[in-house]
Amino acid sequence: MNHLTVNLHLLMISFYQPTTTRYKIICEAKAFPSDQYAIQSQIKLHGINPENAMIEVQPGNGSEIITTANIIEAIEEYGDSVALVLFSGVNYYTGQKFDIEKITAAAHKAGAFAGFDLAHAAGNIELNLHNWKVDFACWCNYKYLNSGPGTIAGAFVHEKHIHNKDLKRLEGWWGNDMSNRFKMEKTFTPSPSAEAWQMSTAPMMLLAAHKASLEIFDEAGFTDLVTKSKALSDYLFFALNHINQSQAFTILTPANPEERGCQVSLSVHNNAKKIFDALLPHGIFADWREPNVIRIAPVPLYNTFEEIFLFAQTFQQLLNTSNV
Repeated sequence: MNHLTVNLHLLMISFYQPTTTRYKIICEAKAFPSDQYAIQSQIKLHGINPENAMIEVQPGNGSEIITTANIIEAIEEYGDSVALVLFSGVNYYTGQKFDIEKITAAAHKAGAFAGFDLAHAAGNIELNLHNWKVDFACWCNYKYLNSGPGTIAGAFVHEKHIHNKDLKRLEGWWGNDMSNRFKMEKTFTPSPSAEAWQMSTAPMMLLAAHKASLEIFDEAGFTDLVTKSKALSDYLFFALNHINQSQAFTILTPANPEERGCQVSLSVHNNAKKIFDALLPHGIFADWREPNVIRIAPVPLYNTFEEIFLFAQTFQQLLNTSNV
């Protein structure tokens, strides 16, 4: 339904209901800016100053990586003042995968809800939201799920919340239960699923594009894709370390396959933008993030080991020529 930030707002209306004592939101430092905008604006809607309510967990010891221990420590520190813990599944900047299950357990222990932006996780890493007891999640489908720019987005609400009549929610036609939707009654009857958070008629063409992509994932098998993803990323790490004898760049993404998905982020020390701009003429579609980060993502559904080899070869040549 909708698009990512719209869904995040709709879900936060339900799962961020601050009180005078429990009003803080714990999130990651360097979250995607749209998430930060959403968090700040939701806080302001309740008449609260974001500077007092928004707690950003920072990496420690000069690292770009936020450890699970960092996150749990912050949740325990703020304790019963925490209303919501809201993290990404995979950090857009570093490619770090967060431990969703442990973060959720820590949030619940503190009496808070746990929600996740899975924009860089959906279609990239294995997710078991129900078993991990995640309260809610939302994601876009145009990254790893390949449904096209501006495509329909997704939302998850744990079934334990479905019949909670005290849970506030914005309601509309498409969220009303199908059994009486066309009786045209003025009282809303929520669908017994996350569909209750839908509001307007979904755009059929966007759904058709997404359905076509999901059918390919179903045919390939997600477990097989995750296995290949780890092998591709391992090979990319090997190739990058092999060409980085002069320490021309730093790999920000964790080397441990259990702590990342497809994405590998490189902090290039000199002429980073020049090198990035030179990749496209070689047929390499990477991504740029200020001030000097190039993101590479070998996607298992359609990328190959040969393409990683060719990327490393080209990247090494560009590093050499840019430093001449």
